[in-house]
Amino acid sequence: MTDSLVQHPSAVRATVDFNEPGVRHGHLRLPWSRNDSAWGNLMIPLTVIVGAPGPTALVTGGNHGDEYEGPLAILDLARRLEPSALTGRLILLPFMNHPAVKAGARVSPIDGVNMNRCFPGAPEGTITHQIADYVFRALTPMASLVLDFHSGGKTLDFLPLAASHLLPDKGLEARCAAAADAFNAPYTMRMLELDPTGLFDTAVEGTGCTFVTTELRGGGTATAESVGMARRGLRNVLIHAGMLEGEIEMRPSVRLDMPSLDCYAFAQEAGMLEATVDLGGTVARGQVIARVWRLDRTGAAPEDVRSGMDGVIAARHFPGLVQPGDAVAVVATVV
Repeated sequence: MTDSLVQHPSAVRATVDFNEPGVRHGHLRLPWSRNDSAWGNLMIPLTVIVGAPGPTALVTGGNHGDEYEGPLAILDLARRLEPSALTGRLILLPFMNHPAVKAGARVSPIDGVNMNRCFPGAPEGTITHQIADYVFRALTPMASLVLDFHSGGKTLDFLPLAASHLLPDKGLEARCAAAADAFNAPYTMRMLELDPTGLFDTAVEGTGCTFVTTELRGGGTATAESVGMARRGLRNVLIHAGMLEGEIEMRPSVRLDMPSLDCYAFAQEAGMLEATVDLGGTVARGQVIARVWRLDRTGAAPEDVRSGMDGVIAARHFPGLVQPGDAVAVVATVV
């Protein structure tokens, strides 16, 4: 794939050279006129590392601003990796939705847009749409591999997993699955999205580029264990891509599948959530996996939320309160 920056109409400008050998720490600069700065700019940190001739990988974190494992792993690699150890070019974007990261929020506080529901973006759109547009139309075409880090943020908790998707192009599906396998999280998932529209995943996969993502726990925080998974997995994927030397560090990984939307269990009522099966627990179809207790009276029976299939609890709603339509849990089958 070739660079596409010259003809791109975006107002975003990179302060680094994408082709010059070595390490460049800089920013994506996006004009942002606001009350406190009429000629201000949004400055999104960026690192480009160019080593020996080879492929390009784009590694992103902070697509949602309350998910921390990816940004921490990327920041560490940006500081430590020497160009002499790299074959190819590495584009590191730890805080893709920088305003959301600074706010510790899922969506941008500037325009209220969820970045991972607005791809491919629009150069004339709001701030979030403009960032998404530049990442997709200017950065992604350079890459043969995209790794986009996620975790559950403040509202979900996951079994720690790397994921790929079921795709019409079976060759691409196999390449994405191989990259997810190489990441080697404790769980490796073939993920079925509730709604793929607007996802970074969907946009990148539509170009034929290898894409791998993660869900490394959640709850709006990170642990030593989850950050260690992110760092190890990032290195593994780059070795898999032929960009770093060394052996992939392999540990046991349980394969999971989401065969249908029956994986998702939703609350029908508002109230206080009681999980009756913990994350990773085995469940049967029809089994009660959670209860929702009303907040407006005592003596009322709770709503029983039941599993739509046999499997294990792969993800759960994290806060203790739910609203009608909230996903309470995700059940996956063990392959």
